[in-house]
Amino acid sequence: MAEDEALYVLAGEVGRVLKLHGRVLAVAESCTGGWVSQCITDVPGSSAWFDRGFVTYSNRAKCELLGVPSEIIQVHGAVSGETVRAMAAGALRHSAADVAVAVSGVAGPTGGSPDKPVGTVWFAWRRGDGVCRVQHRQFAGNRRQIRRQAVEVALQGILDVCRD
Repeated sequence: MAEDEALYVLAGEVGRVLKLHGRVLAVAESCTGGWVSQCITDVPGSSAWFDRGFVTYSNRAKCELLGVPSEIIQVHGAVSGETVRAMAAGALRHSAADVAVAVSGVAGPTGGSPDKPVGTVWFAWRRGDGVCRVQHRQFAGNRRQIRRQAVEVALQGILDVCRD
């Protein structure tokens, strides 16, 4: 698909910018299920600037692998700014990276609620120096379309946080 090709071009730009700034990336994914990491590792030479990816689809995995406090998930839910902030911090803590992105959302077609309908996705980008950006997006489309849009936003956000 041509739209997927655009993701790989964007991932190549992520690699160029990370390399330029001497940064290393880690990824913590939930609803994207490793798609961000796949785009990154499709770029030749990505081992120079990509340390690891965590696919933490379950709440238990978020807690065990990333150290997200279970209280955060209990109070705010897995799809929340607080959770992705903790996921990004955990990805940095449990890797050799100095930049991390975290993604958690409701890709559908089920699982939505009135306050978190299908298409709700939260993102966090964190640098090792403490800079952290958190963003909420509401996407439309089917499960694949929502996930694809989330991958694109995740990759673009890495560029933005590295260029600051």
